[in-house]
Amino acid sequence: MASSTINLFDLADKKIRLLHLTWFAFFLSFMVWFNHATLLVHIRESVGLSDQEVKALLILNVALTIPARIVMGILVDRFGPRLIYSGLLAIASVLCFLFATATSFEQLALARFALGFVGAGFVIGIRLVSEWFPARQVGLAEGIYGGWGNFGSAAAAISLPTLALLFGGEDGWRWAVGTTGALSGVYSVFFYRVVRNTPQGSTYFKPLKSGGLEVTSRFDLYFYIAMNVPLFIALVILTWKLSPSNIGLLGNSACCVIYVGLLALFLIQIRQIVIVNQDILTREPVAMYRYNFKQVAVLDIAYLVTFGSELAVISMLPLFFLDTFAGLNPVKAGLLASGFSIVNLIARPGGGWLSDRYGRKRTLSILIGGLAFGYLALGQITGTWPLAAAVLATMACAFCVQAGSGAVFAVVPLVKRSMTGQIAGMAGAYGNVGAVVFLTVLSFVDYSTFFVIIAASSVAAFAAVQLLEEPEGHMAEIREDGTVELIEVG
Repeated sequence: MASSTINLFDLADKKIRLLHLTWFAFFLSFMVWFNHATLLVHIRESVGLSDQEVKALLILNVALTIPARIVMGILVDRFGPRLIYSGLLAIASVLCFLFATATSFEQLALARFALGFVGAGFVIGIRLVSEWFPARQVGLAEGIYGGWGNFGSAAAAISLPTLALLFGGEDGWRWAVGTTGALSGVYSVFFYRVVRNTPQGSTYFKPLKSGGLEVTSRFDLYFYIAMNVPLFIALVILTWKLSPSNIGLLGNSACCVIYVGLLALFLIQIRQIVIVNQDILTREPVAMYRYNFKQVAVLDIAYLVTFGSELAVISMLPLFFLDTFAGLNPVKAGLLASGFSIVNLIARPGGGWLSDRYGRKRTLSILIGGLAFGYLALGQITGTWPLAAAVLATMACAFCVQAGSGAVFAVVPLVKRSMTGQIAGMAGAYGNVGAVVFLTVLSFVDYSTFFVIIAASSVAAFAAVQLLEEPEGHMAEIREDGTVELIEVG
């Protein structure tokens, strides 16, 4: 049986080299995705943007990520992570150059909207890493991939303003953004040349049909359709944020067209799901090939409160510190809030390692319970608290949040190997749904109520996690020649 530890310095081990190559691909994709955030002041002045247009760019950057993660999961399961990750990085490079050379808000908005697809890169590496690491190590490996790759957004925030100053002038931000595009383009070629989808001699299992998850019972088919509803609701909310009653980027007519389009897409999605799964309407598959869609649904809900709340809190935490504690300036508030992101470097791998070592369900339950208490504590913070105590409470909550994300993806690869990309894509999309919902809630309530609502959502997620089945035994996959391979999952 493989050890649950990993020697990251053993570069003679092909799977360790693969892990480093993959987390850096994710790191670059996140750097590209957020390469505009800390440069918005320069972009606003250079192009002459209004405050409403700046807010619109922030929303457009995430608008496409929810459907993109679903699409990316389908593509990676069908064509393999080597090709899809290389292609994504190459496309990201082109989009960076388009953004860097834009001279109007419309050009910036179009490039930023398209760059939202790059945020789906996370899904690709989940499938790739799961192909190379055994069940006893996959949680830690996925945690390292996710935690270290996620740091790309923080690296962009730290390095790009300095890089823009070094280039100098009004166009310094353009050269900084273009640099990330050049890195992405070069690495896409390198990644394609050196990475392989599986270890030598292993089979890359693909789903029998494309266009949606294959479920294994009639009940699961209805359940799967229902779990698609929140994804489209989140897109409706994003459209509403761009409507005349909010930012005002879109007119009423444009919003109506988008709403009708989203309804049509939802109906098309239902039809596609039914087509992919029409066989189970007449007969159920052999028992050894079945999996329980309940596992996927529980992981979706868990990721909604872990990664979803992480994205929401990172967005508002600097302002929370600034408004709560007298005497803080924006720079110091930003530095204090950055700890929430930096914890990811150890917390997400930690959550994966704990899952490998002590059990998936137990670890996820403890961590989600911990983040419920953590957010409840954050909801009690006032200006009378010692600043150090507030920062300590924030860091403790951040550890549970991000370790919980790691624990979710310690289970994802163990549900159904041939559809790991799609399962990861759906969980990832739910993370973005959580961010949209929580940030929308924040626009109606004060900070304290915002944190308490997330805590209440975490309690509901904790209850859902109790329905999770601990992965054990083996999963069965069919090779192209019709023979069956059993893959250990616990």
